[in-house]
Order: sequence, then structure tokens, then C-alpha cells
Amino acid sequence: MSKIRQKRTAEQIRIILSILVLREMRDPRLQDITITAVEIDRELQYADIFVNALGDDSRQEEVMAALDGANSYMRRELAGRLTLRTTPQLHFHWDPSLAHAERISQLLDNLDIPEEIEEVGDA
Repeated sequence: MSKIRQKRTAEQIRIILSILVLREMRDPRLQDITITAVEIDRELQYADIFVNALGDDSRQEEVMAALDGANSYMRRELAGRLTLRTTPQLHFHWDPSLAHAERISQLLDNLDIPEEIEEVGDA
């Protein structure tokens, strides 16, 4: 499979799973989660789905447990909505990138940068 088609398929999977979680799944543990990225292998056998709970890292265990429980339902729904020969195995992973970005933002906000000193000889 070409890289372009692989990326397009991964984006389709991300959109479909996002809609499933947002509109069709009623599990309260899956409220306010975001599917941040999907990576699939060349043979479309495996899909790594990265999720986050909108900055609430304390919910990681319950969200991952809910996703593992809903894995077969999500795969079955995905199979009905995609036009692929086989539906990939779904592997859910917690995405720590939002927490890292927040931490970097806090560090940058707390920096004490002195004002520029005029250089001698410019005058």
C-alpha cells in the first residue's frame, strides 16, 4: 500500500472512531476523550490508536479499560463503514503529548528572561 493511501486510510479510521466515541457509545468513562492519531501498518493488519482525555491524565486507566472492552464493537462498526478487504486489529495507546505540551508551556511561562542590553559601539 502506498504511503499516501496508508495515511488517508488512517485518517478515515480516526474520523470514524471519533464519531463512534462522540455520538454512539454511551459509556460514561469515554466522555471527553479525543482520538489524537492513528497509525496503521503497510498490510492494514494493525492500527495503533492514540487517545487522550482532554488533559485529564488521572483517567488513563479507566479510559483504557473502557476502550479495551469496546474493542470488538468498534472494530465491527469500523468494518461496516470502511471499504477494506480486512479490518485491522485495534490497539489503543494513551497519548501523553498533550501533557508534555502543557508542561513545556508552563516552563516557558515561568522563564525569567532579562531585557536586552544595548550593545556598546552601535551609536
